[in-house]
Amino acid sequence: MKKLISLIVAGIVLVMSFNVRAESEMTDKKVLVAYFSATGVTAKVAERLAQVTAADLFEIKPAKPYTKKDLDWHNPKSRSSVEMKDGSSRPEIAEKVTNMSQYDVIFVGFPIWWYREPAIIDTFIESYNFEGKTIVPFATSGMSGIGDSGENMQKLVPDARVATGKRFADRVTGDELQSWAKEWL
Repeated sequence: MKKLISLIVAGIVLVMSFNVRAESEMTDKKVLVAYFSATGVTAKVAERLAQVTAADLFEIKPAKPYTKKDLDWHNPKSRSSVEMKDGSSRPEIAEKVTNMSQYDVIFVGFPIWWYREPAIIDTFIESYNFEGKTIVPFATSGMSGIGDSGENMQKLVPDARVATGKRFADRVTGDELQSWAKEWL
């Protein structure tokens, strides 16, 4: 009986050590979750993603914050509408990541605007040297898909690996995010 209990305990210890090893292998890369959130939805998803991936978190803040009027996509003269119609628009960012070179994988989150990433994400992507890094877009939207955001971002950083990315609803769980993120960690 004692031998059986010893074998069971040894088996449990072995399984636990394998799980610890698997967890540490998932996070052996230095990871950043950078996000832009106009209304707070993307911020919540980014925070969950950073938590489950043990990543650093960075908010991409516009130098000039967006007002509710700026975000009125029904108004063709609103700031967001004007920016999205102009492919060269690059809204200024308030702060920069201090040491981007330390990161291997950068998850970049944003709301979907006009079926793609907002122009401020293009500003962020063009602000750093991402050579040899992996960029993984993630987006939030009630209905719209992530569109060509990954392809758009890849064109801006040809020396990086940019994933297609994925759109999430605001209620995505930490487990769902962790399962999705494992591919790049």
